Amino acid sequence: MYRFHDNSRVDTNIFLQLQDLSTVLSGDPDINFEYNFGSFIDVINHKVTASRFWDTANEAAKEAGHKSDLYLRTIGTLHYSNVRVMQHYLDSIAEAAMPKFAAQLFTLLEDIRLEEKVKQERPGTTKLFTIRRDYLRHYFETQLDTNVTRSFATDELFCLIYLLIQSNSPDPNFPRANDRQLEQLERIKALLYTLYEAENTSDITNICEKIVFQVSRDYDDSINEYFIFPVAHIEQFNRNTLFDELIRKDDLVNDDEEDVPDDQGEYIDEKFSTWHRENKNGESNQTFLQFELDQGTKTSLIGDGAREAQDADQAMAQIQGASGESKQNDYSKLESLEKKDTSQGNQSESKYGEENNEAVKIIKHAETPTYEDEKLYQANVQEIEAYKRKLANTIEKTLEHKRNAPRKDLVFGRLSKKLLPVVIDENPRIFYKKNQESKEIDAVFTLLVDCSASMHGKMAETKKGIILFHEVLNYLKIPHSIIGFWEDANDVTEGYQPNYFHIVNAHTDSFYQNYGARIMQLEPQEDNRDGFSIRVITEELAARREKHKFLLVFSDGEPAAANYDQNGIIDTHLAVSEARKKNIDVIGMFLADGEVKEREDMTMKNIYGKERLMIPSVSELPEHFAPLLKKLLLKTI
Repeated sequence: MYRFHDNSRVDTNIFLQLQDLSTVLSGDPDINFEYNFGSFIDVINHKVTASRFWDTANEAAKEAGHKSDLYLRTIGTLHYSNVRVMQHYLDSIAEAAMPKFAAQLFTLLEDIRLEEKVKQERPGTTKLFTIRRDYLRHYFETQLDTNVTRSFATDELFCLIYLLIQSNSPDPNFPRANDRQLEQLERIKALLYTLYEAENTSDITNICEKIVFQVSRDYDDSINEYFIFPVAHIEQFNRNTLFDELIRKDDLVNDDEEDVPDDQGEYIDEKFSTWHRENKNGESNQTFLQFELDQGTKTSLIGDGAREAQDADQAMAQIQGASGESKQNDYSKLESLEKKDTSQGNQSESKYGEENNEAVKIIKHAETPTYEDEKLYQANVQEIEAYKRKLANTIEKTLEHKRNAPRKDLVFGRLSKKLLPVVIDENPRIFYKKNQESKEIDAVFTLLVDCSASMHGKMAETKKGIILFHEVLNYLKIPHSIIGFWEDANDVTEGYQPNYFHIVNAHTDSFYQNYGARIMQLEPQEDNRDGFSIRVITEELAARREKHKFLLVFSDGEPAAANYDQNGIIDTHLAVSEARKKNIDVIGMFLADGEVKEREDMTMKNIYGKERLMIPSVSELPEHFAPLLKKLLLKTI
């Protein structure tokens, strides 16, 4: 089974589209989308997958493949496949000599039937399925040649089955195929063609059982696995469709009924109480409603007029809400009301992203620089002095020009020497005024520095870029902060993921005091949970009053932390998007080991989009960083 190991290949925009598509099409707000070895739906774990098979396709085929996988599962399998029939089929093939072939054959034929259902419901998907078929047809033509060469007879037959039923011609020719497989294909051809008359899952399984019965007498099981069974945990279901399973309500554990006196059968006067075997009302006769009991006694609370998951449920759902302070009696001390509001708790937990519910922010302040820190810092300042002087001069000259440049083409003010507009313009503007107010840089910066273990061997050179950043902004009196971030992998426990923020320079002391030497205290540590760190800093920057806000992130790799490998890139991409929606410019800077590889560039693109700076070697950091800093500063003037 494929794992989500190559995160750099994940296009975050497409992934989020597919996640939204999964939620909308399935009608399940809790469903999660992921890439996997094959396409299947898992209603128990609220998951739907698209096949990794499409990863090597061109962009058009990849998008069509992933989306059509979702349509087949969330519209087709969820609503139109009969679970009971599928269970019976799996039981029957379990004892057959070729279960892998039988399972793949069913998936292939059922998907073809479901494809027509999907296109009937959503005609706009026709183009996607056409691209899907064309790509798969070419793929199975290639696989047919491979299986013929390797003498994989059953796999060759399966390819022939696919190409026959998906061919654009009525009688396709397969010159390279073996005579034995061609003869077998001819014997089952009539059965295959009945596929187009199949109306339900039962018709499909009947076709498959007959074909498997014929083929199993002469063939062993398949070697390759082109399709996987479309439903996970199917043995646990007892409803006809997965949609019924998705909305079903569990039966009560006990099967008794509440004994209500005849004179109270129609109504309850003044007080209303739900009886529950495991939670009886106490002597205080509390009368708080509790819904969705999975254990208890059958009552006539809802009555016979409502059906599950329909209008009555919607009305009942409106009763449930967040707890608040009562305007009348104070019940705050009652045990029944001491339960936490789960909806409010979830909001708090997801403040920094769903993947970071267990992450804890820990602030570490820099210590007073040592003599060695000061000495090493000054040596580094000398190395970047040329970049600093050139950059600072450019910004100062631009500011000076802004201060002194006159405002021209005014209707009143000082008379200009250029009077031609008096002759040629109907409403001439021949006056000017000198600027009196100075143009200052209304901006704030934060530099986040990845202090993960992978920065070993790079941190010394990285500090030169950080020093350039600090020296230029300090010279121009622009508030800025420098913060190293990492997650301490050694202290991670269940429910606790400590994330450190090493504040080398804070906005409040960035240029009032000479604290530059504290930069030398940044050192490689453990893991990096980028999405969490970006959200924490975004919260701080969003609260500041400056007009222009910039967040720069130094990194040398993709996010990696406890339970973060699979979704780290997606979470970080979301964190960047959230920051940009708050008018914070976020720029990612990647530090390579001598050469920027395509995979690394794709990773940064998926996180930061166009706003990224790829630096081949940390030794080249100052010369790459200086133009970026210049561009950002000029943007604020």
